[in-house]
Amino acid sequence: MGILYLSGCSMTKNDEVQSLLRVVCKLGQLMLENGAETYRVEQTINIVSKSYNYTQCESSVIPSTISVSITSSNGETFTMIKRIRSRTVNLNKISLVNDLSRKIVTEKISISELNKQLDKIDQSPQYSKLSSTFFTALASASFCLLFGGNYKDFFVTFVLGNLLSLCTSYLNSMDVNGFFVNIVAGFLTSFLGMIAVNIGLGSQHDKIVIGSIMLLLPGIAITNAIRDIIAGDLVSGMSRSIEAMLAAISIALGTGIGFNIGIRLLGGL
Repeated sequence: MGILYLSGCSMTKNDEVQSLLRVVCKLGQLMLENGAETYRVEQTINIVSKSYNYTQCESSVIPSTISVSITSSNGETFTMIKRIRSRTVNLNKISLVNDLSRKIVTEKISISELNKQLDKIDQSPQYSKLSSTFFTALASASFCLLFGGNYKDFFVTFVLGNLLSLCTSYLNSMDVNGFFVNIVAGFLTSFLGMIAVNIGLGSQHDKIVIGSIMLLLPGIAITNAIRDIIAGDLVSGMSRSIEAMLAAISIALGTGIGFNIGIRLLGGL
């Protein structure tokens, strides 16, 4: 994170603008790290800055970087850049930040209070690992039924969903690249699903694989990419599109490897 000073101004004004820059960058980081579209992040940063009577605010957001410049009433400009190193999906946090930004417009709160509210949102409790794993597996198994699997396939997909959820959580906690996480997940799904069918626990390998990997597919990334492109953020839209494409390729690659190894070791389905 860096602050650039252009010209000098009073210490009080410096402190105020710097505090606001830090807070709006934290707000943008919180939104971007949890899956918000780049145009929405820019919009929210500008709205919050204007709420504190800094009408000359320019923000530029791409999936990996936030840059904000604020010009004070006497013409001095301050800029802060924030690097985004990890991204996930937590729509609840995005909703809470949106609600907070609306509150700022109608109810004036201090910058320090805004900072505390953002910290509170950032530290808001998540679902437990047990419940997340269980419902992820249940959703995967439900997709298996939806695509034509039977109840044997439902059971196998439920077990695989639990394993995949635990495996991906562990790899993500070790900061393993998402591309390789998807390869491993695709491989385990295909290979273990083939074993389950061969020993009689499941009956339709394709339905098991489809159900298991459904929650890995980059649906939100694709949606955000399209929305960014429509909003005119071509750089962000293209980078998200490439990210989604690589995720899909890695899942397909892992699934193909698992399928080929399964055929060689087990002699087919």
